[in-house]
Amino acid sequence: MAIVYARCSQSLLLNVRRRLSSSPSSSSASWSDGHAFDPAIRRLAKSRRFDDIESLLEARKTDLPPRPPPARRTSPPSLPPMRLPACLITPSARWTSSPPRLPSYCYLTNALVSACNHSKALFRRVPDLLSELSRRHSLSPDKISYGILIKSLCLARDASKALPVLREMEEKKIEITKVSYTTILDSLYKEGKPEEAERIWRRCAQGCRPDVVAYNVKCMYWSKSGKSEDVLRLMEEMKDAGLDPDTITYNYLMSCYCKYGRFEDAKRVYRELGEKGCEPNSATFKNLLYALCKNDDFDGGLEVFNDSVKHRKLPDLSSVKMLVELLMKASKVKVATRVVIGLSKKFPELFTGSWKDLEKIVGLHIDE
Repeated sequence: MAIVYARCSQSLLLNVRRRLSSSPSSSSASWSDGHAFDPAIRRLAKSRRFDDIESLLEARKTDLPPRPPPARRTSPPSLPPMRLPACLITPSARWTSSPPRLPSYCYLTNALVSACNHSKALFRRVPDLLSELSRRHSLSPDKISYGILIKSLCLARDASKALPVLREMEEKKIEITKVSYTTILDSLYKEGKPEEAERIWRRCAQGCRPDVVAYNVKCMYWSKSGKSEDVLRLMEEMKDAGLDPDTITYNYLMSCYCKYGRFEDAKRVYRELGEKGCEPNSATFKNLLYALCKNDDFDGGLEVFNDSVKHRKLPDLSSVKMLVELLMKASKVKVATRVVIGLSKKFPELFTGSWKDLEKIVGLHIDE
């Protein structure tokens, strides 16, 4: 390859291959989504280990099950042809130069190009790579291919360019998935384009029923740009649609309460999570602990922190540090010391580096 990356991890590849060959999920049904080994591909892409990705794809080329040909051929996405990145053109050309026994579906292409979306250096080149591979081997992009393309455009903070892709899919009678709609929604809201996002929402509601993830995207926007009443209204819409708000939904509601100083309401929602069939996640502990400590509520903060320890989902260092400093400021030296010592004993693997600075805050100087 043109660029030399980190040393290959043969054990990881062998483990992935073993799982794929022995698991019943490696049947043709698994390949319908084009992401049978997506977790492995994703990890390798984040590490920029494209040699490993190539080896993994090569091992699967002859193992793919047959699939009936599509009813009609579709052309590649209408994108301008451009040069491929040097680190991908060589391996992609090599493993696609002898295509596996496949109809026009692009399983392996989807896997390769999807991996690029998980690389900060490569996601902008996904449209070029997808177009080039589709053109070179007459592959017909499917709903997954288009979803990957939409994701790359949204990662580039240019969700408006994804709208023509939706029109192209409609013209070619290719299903637009909830994931594609939600990806565009999320990007438009984050780009500060709520009007465009609402238009996409209406299209989504007509084409497929929005799910909890889609509603959470709207809750995220309104928790930051609206009031708690807006989030509560969306939660009622979810229930009317037969959907149950999840932990992420309640996290946004709590964040909105805290933004407007309604900390008691936020704590009430937090304490009622179990009754709603939800369990707090790391974001719950991190965000609520930070908000309570910022409000000088060390009792509430200590409650949230202790719960996070029980669930083994610690908040980040800055939030814990804020709690310890708040306890020291309130002359709760013994309580602050117990927090630090408890952390060092229960999470010794974590309590290194910057975490050990907590010892200095409470006056502990433990020799290594």
